Amino acid sequence: MTMAATPGPFVVMAKPVGPICNLGCQYCYYLGKKDLFPAGERYRMSDEVLEAYVRAFIAASPGPVVHFVWHGGEPTLAGLDFYRRVVKFQQRYLPDGWRCLNNLQTNGTLLDERWCTFIAREGFSVGLSIDGPASVHDLVRPDRRGRPTQARAMRGLRLLKEHGVDPDVLCTVNAYNAAKPLEVYRYFLDHDVRWVQFLPVVEREPDGQVGRHSVAPRAFGEFLVQIFDEWVRHDVARIGVQNFLEPLLVVSGQPPTLCVMAETCGLALAMEHDGSVYSCDHFVDQAHYLGNVLGSPPAPPGGPPEPAVPAASKLGSFVSSPKQLAFGAAKKQLLPQYCRQCPVLFLCNGGCQKDRLALSPTGEGGLNYLCEGYRAFYSHALPYLRRMAGLSAAGHPVSAIMAQLESEERDERRRWASTGRNHPCPCGSGKKFKLCCLPRFSRG
Repeated sequence: MTMAATPGPFVVMAKPVGPICNLGCQYCYYLGKKDLFPAGERYRMSDEVLEAYVRAFIAASPGPVVHFVWHGGEPTLAGLDFYRRVVKFQQRYLPDGWRCLNNLQTNGTLLDERWCTFIAREGFSVGLSIDGPASVHDLVRPDRRGRPTQARAMRGLRLLKEHGVDPDVLCTVNAYNAAKPLEVYRYFLDHDVRWVQFLPVVEREPDGQVGRHSVAPRAFGEFLVQIFDEWVRHDVARIGVQNFLEPLLVVSGQPPTLCVMAETCGLALAMEHDGSVYSCDHFVDQAHYLGNVLGSPPAPPGGPPEPAVPAASKLGSFVSSPKQLAFGAAKKQLLPQYCRQCPVLFLCNGGCQKDRLALSPTGEGGLNYLCEGYRAFYSHALPYLRRMAGLSAAGHPVSAIMAQLESEERDERRRWASTGRNHPCPCGSGKKFKLCCLPRFSRG
C-alpha cells in the first residue's frame, strides 16, 4: 500500500451518522449541518464509504499506530454492528506490525453493558461530554424531547469505569456554568475523572453576532484561572487538565498537540457520513469542501461531480491540496497586529479561526472573540508553567510544584501574620501596614 505524501500526521473527525443526535444541546454548532443534504437523507455511513475511508486513512498514515476518531452528531447511533465492521475493515487493511486506536466522542447517554464490553475489549478510548453537575448540565443539554440527560451521561461514565475504561471528559464552558468554575471542577474530581478538557462555547448567530449561550471572554479567563489555582496547588498528580498541560508542553519547548494552539492548522479534517471531506469540523460548508473519500461521486452536496481518483490516495491529497494548505496558513497570516505584539502569542497563536470575530483595540478585524480571557489566563499561569517546566528539565515530577507552593505560601502567611500595625507593609509599598494591606488582610 503506497503512502500518500502529506504535510504531517493528520486526523479525521469521521461522522458515521452525520449531524444526527439524540440530544438537542442548545449551543450545538453541528445540528444545522442537515441543511447540506436533501430532504429524506438517511444519515448512515454505508459500508462502501466506511471501507474506502478505513483503507484510505491507513494508507495516508505514517504508522505504525493509526488513530481513528468517530464523531457526530452522536456516533453511537450508528450501532454496535457498525463498529464491529470498523474493526473488521481495519484488520483487513493494516500492514503487518501496525495497529489502530479508535476514539469515540459521545454524549454517553446510550452506553450500556454491551457497548462498554465492546469498547473495553477492542481498546477504544472515549471522550465523554458532560458539562458538570445536573444543575448546569441539564440547562443546555436536554434530549430531543426536552428531558434532562445528566444522569444518563453519568451512568455512562460509571459503566465505562466498571469496565476498566477511563474516559476523557469534555466540558463546554458556556454562559451558565462559567460562573461556577470550582463547583464544576470539583464535581469531576468527586467522580474520579482523570482527564478533562474545558471547551469554550462561542455560538455564532446568522447575523454574525455572538449567541446568548456563549461564554463571555472575561468569564472564560476567570473560569480557567480559578481552576488552575486549585489544580496547581492540590491536584497536578490527580487529574490531567488539557487546558493546562498543553501550554506546559509549549513552555517546555515541545509543539502543541492541539490545532487551536498551533501557529497554523489544517491537519484536522472532518468527514461526513457520505464520504464528503471538509477542511475542519467547524468549517463543514460548501466553501471548505475538499472532495469525497470515494474515488468517484457523490460530489459535494449540490455541486458538480468529482473526477475519479483512486480512493487510497484521496485523503493525503486533500491535506496537501493548495486549498487546505491556504486554509491552515491563514491562521497565522491573518493575525491582527495586536496579536503579533502580544506577550503570550506563543501560547495562544490567535486561537481557533472560527472565533476570529472581534475587533482589536485599534479597530483591526480578525481578533479572537476570547482574546481577553486567553490573555488573562496565560499571563496568570505562565510563571507557574515555567516553574513546572524547570522541574521537569531537572528530572523532577511537575507535581513537585505543589509542595513548593505550599511551603512558600505557608511562609508568606506567617510573614504577614507577624507584621505589626506600624511596621512597613510586606507588599513593598513603603506605607505602614495599617495604612496599606491590613484591612484587606484582616478580611481575608
